[in-house]
Amino acid sequence: MVLYAQVNHPQATAVSNKGSADIHNAATVIPRPDHPISRVNISPNALKVLYRLKDSGYQAHLVGGGVRDLLLGREPKDFDIATDAHPEDVRRLFRNCRLIGRRFRLAHVVYGREVIEVATFRAVHEAGANNSVQHIDEEGRIVRDNVYGDIEGDAFRRDFTVNALYYNIADFSIIDYTAGMADIEAGLLRLIGDPDTRYREDPVRMLRVVRFATKLGFRLEAATEEPITRLAPLLGDIPPARLFDEMLKLFMGGSALANFEILRHYNLFRQLFPLTDESLAHEGNFFQALVTRGMENTDARIAQGKPVTPAFLFAVFLWQPVQERAAQLEAAGEHSVQALQHAGSQIISEQAAVMATPRRFSLPMREIWMLQLRLENKGGRRSQRVLSHPRFRAAYDFLLLRAEAGEVPTELGDWWTQLQEDNPQEQAQKTTHARPRKRRRRRSKSKSEVKSE
Repeated sequence: MVLYAQVNHPQATAVSNKGSADIHNAATVIPRPDHPISRVNISPNALKVLYRLKDSGYQAHLVGGGVRDLLLGREPKDFDIATDAHPEDVRRLFRNCRLIGRRFRLAHVVYGREVIEVATFRAVHEAGANNSVQHIDEEGRIVRDNVYGDIEGDAFRRDFTVNALYYNIADFSIIDYTAGMADIEAGLLRLIGDPDTRYREDPVRMLRVVRFATKLGFRLEAATEEPITRLAPLLGDIPPARLFDEMLKLFMGGSALANFEILRHYNLFRQLFPLTDESLAHEGNFFQALVTRGMENTDARIAQGKPVTPAFLFAVFLWQPVQERAAQLEAAGEHSVQALQHAGSQIISEQAAVMATPRRFSLPMREIWMLQLRLENKGGRRSQRVLSHPRFRAAYDFLLLRAEAGEVPTELGDWWTQLQEDNPQEQAQKTTHARPRKRRRRRSKSKSEVKSE
């Protein structure tokens, strides 16, 4: 249990009680003896940035997920810093700094492969006459966020209370405006402010709710949870490229299956993969099992430190829609191979309109799908040549998932497994005799032809 005392922070001012978060009239400051964060566990490069900002007369605080994870005894993925220095000020202090972003201006201080992100305190967004200044559109979405403020305003414009804790390098205390420390102790994920308004400001927050709840093992506060299903369609207005980035965080972080189940519960998965969701609605087919096993496989590989690619999981998610479309094209007269090719291209194109699919992933997806036809027709010399295809291993793993889901016979996967274990002589014998070539039958001569001879 983390112990802390509430005292008035010199930079804090009184605020009114409003919104979903438990807001105090002044900041709660947790002094160094009463919290577990040590500089030993903070990146040396982040400490360099913090100290240089402080020594230059600026406020400097570690903030966000880094503070949250340190309090939970986890190793932070990255370290973000909040300050009253403007981006141009930060660039003047660090030669290894670059400024990025238009919607949200940030400073990145680069040390080799490590990037320390430095953000200037932002002001709270207010509805009404100030919208033109705050850059909020008619739907309530923030289209630009470069209105600078102070630490208090910065705290209340963050998304969740557990992400609004500030580690002050000046005295090593933690500053808490939103009862984030109490929510960490309670295992509660709570939005700061009115949830309906916050989701409309940025609908991606609904995806972040799911990801953080799964990652931290926290439960959702009731008011934070209530609007999600109702507002889920707002994700349709998010740029496809941004949704792809969020998809990677949801499904490539080791909790794909858990995130999938929560996304479906709140009607969010349909906004990311509408074609997949429609296919999953059909009861009694293998597809639900295939999708489940695909995510279990991805999570297991990540846990074992093995490489994973979105192309494989995308291929799993879209396999049934591709097959349904291919069946329609075959019924219209296309050859099975061409039907599968065209169906793959059409489904990828339709999915890309919702969520961007870079070519480096869409091409392997097509190859995995097309190789299924060759893997289903085992035997013959072509089978031996398939083993050398650069996408064979991924296609073989895909085939095994299909066998586990009951779409194809288990014996088919076993045959390809054994073929890989055979030596070259055994492979040649197996592929030669598995599908013997049909001999051309000589046409019998008619009686008239015999007489003429």
